[in-house]
Amino acid sequence: MLENLTLLDLASAAARHATARHRVIAENVANADTPGYRARDLKDFSAIVKESFNARATRPGHLGFAGQTRPPRTFELALPASPNGNTVNIEDQAVRAVQAQGQHALALAIYAKAIDILRLGLGRAR
Repeated sequence: MLENLTLLDLASAAARHATARHRVIAENVANADTPGYRARDLKDFSAIVKESFNARATRPGHLGFAGQTRPPRTFELALPASPNGNTVNIEDQAVRAVQAQGQHALALAIYAKAIDILRLGLGRAR
């Protein structure tokens, strides 16, 4: 019964995606002065989920979610280049870092609420 908790898998994958996005943003900021460096980012988590969503009926009235997400892939941001060819914009990266932090906090909140619901179902509310 508790082997396939898709909501927990999805929340965990969202947290991993936000962590990976933080890593890419940190690399961008670290290379802000590197000549020719191209700023990168990850696809939105929702786009990755839509690509990997495989709905199939396993029994009448039931739809399953594969819950499998591929490792995130980076892409170059279309930003104007500085005279040395670098496309990192610190303000843009700061905004992206705040977005990633919000995505991570949301994923952890979903995970925590799902655990609370499981505890309540087991009669072990906090």
